[in-house]
Amino acid sequence: MDTGTISLFLVALLGVLMIAAAISDIRSRTISNELNAAMALLAIPFWIAGGLALWPDVAIQFGAAFAVFLVFAGLFAIGAMGGGDVKMIGAVMLWIPLPLFMPMLTIMAVGGGILSAIMLVHMKLRPSDKPVEVPYGVAIAAAGLWALHQQYFNQFQAIGST
Repeated sequence: MDTGTISLFLVALLGVLMIAAAISDIRSRTISNELNAAMALLAIPFWIAGGLALWPDVAIQFGAAFAVFLVFAGLFAIGAMGGGDVKMIGAVMLWIPLPLFMPMLTIMAVGGGILSAIMLVHMKLRPSDKPVEVPYGVAIAAAGLWALHQQYFNQFQAIGST
């Protein structure tokens, strides 16, 4: 198998893991540490297959993903985000090319806003004593899948880049 095939296989595997995390978040409002760890650790063979140099490419990718993780860890600290969601964001960002960081985070925020609105409507229609818990893993997975599609599967990305 050549490195391109390995990279695409790993990207597809990440997609499956993100979908599994979203389903888990919908069902139980949790994303397992094992699932997040698998997403994070599989970034290493992805970087190798993609030919990223340890310095500075991997260091920049890791540092940028860690910065995003720290921002969302701050949101977790004030109770605005779940721990599994924060770990998932950090793991997924290890895979996302730097030019797609902000677009992905924007799509994730919009998706999270839509999910929050849906959850609020649901709580109005079916009142409950339990606090509203937004399955933010769905927004993370949707944005991550969008970003991976843009980078690896969008045959039109070359249009306009010349």
